[in-house]
Amino acid sequence: MPAAFRVAMALIALCVSTVLANAQSLPREVATRAEIYPIPSLTLSDQQFLSGDAAAGKPVTVAGEFRVAQGSGKLPVVVLMHGSSGVGATTEAWVHAFNAMGISTFVIDGFTGRGLTVVGPNQALLGRLNLIVDIYRSLEILAKHPRVDPERIVLMGFSRGGQATLYASLERFNKLWNKSGVQFAAYIPFYPDCSTTYQKDTDIAARPIRIFHGTPDDYNPVKSCKAFVEQLKTAGRDVVLTEYPDSAHGFDSGLLGVNIVSVSTGAQTVRNCQIREGDGGVLMNGETKAPFTYQDACVELNPHVGGNPATAAESRKAVQEFLQALFKLG
Repeated sequence: MPAAFRVAMALIALCVSTVLANAQSLPREVATRAEIYPIPSLTLSDQQFLSGDAAAGKPVTVAGEFRVAQGSGKLPVVVLMHGSSGVGATTEAWVHAFNAMGISTFVIDGFTGRGLTVVGPNQALLGRLNLIVDIYRSLEILAKHPRVDPERIVLMGFSRGGQATLYASLERFNKLWNKSGVQFAAYIPFYPDCSTTYQKDTDIAARPIRIFHGTPDDYNPVKSCKAFVEQLKTAGRDVVLTEYPDSAHGFDSGLLGVNIVSVSTGAQTVRNCQIREGDGGVLMNGETKAPFTYQDACVELNPHVGGNPATAAESRKAVQEFLQALFKLG
């Protein structure tokens, strides 16, 4: 058999196998493409963030993983912001759930580029508001992407990332730090910390906020979030808090089958603190009237964390139904 003929037959076989592979449908939760993006950001103190002092920030590059869901054209996206332990396995469960719906995902890692892995035992390692800068910088990247519908980008976050998600909705913060030219279509914080009162914090973007929390959460108690939600409702904002009476902090780890609650040994919680923004962007201890620090007496240790498979599934269903309506998915 001539060599040229053998080469031609091999090429035909390769083409046929490629066509067959493409014709075979992938599981819906499998993304068609993954892209890793460097995100130019800043590391700031909370005071520098609140005063808009970008010049004082230390330049840093964090990262984001963009998974393009199956589908054609410009797709909706959910941006996911991690908590004090960084990007974990539960995030992957949410990514699969959204990709299966035809929604792309962008997972931000705000820690590795800053030389961090976890901050739970020492929350002073990173000002909480830094994650909002990372979020807005990610929005700049996504708004220009040819496979992204910039009008259908939603922000979702967990714990520390849930707090960043909630307060990224503030109009004041958007004006200071969001240079993307677009806004998020909605905000979905899971068990955020709502113990800090910022100036003008009821002046939020005209977008829906959907908060998911657990009643027994002793890491970020739901009580302060309920009070903030009532303030937002009084101001006429579209905000809903879904509360699960038997779910601890991190209950959505139940998506992985986790069904036990344990102590997060050494983790710091501000559950008994009242923190308020004072003049010049200084965060103040509401009780002592002095600048807040993580050495204050109100800071406690050893909150509980754990999963609840039943409420994790309920929350996933609620989020999926919300996004299906918001994004007008078929």
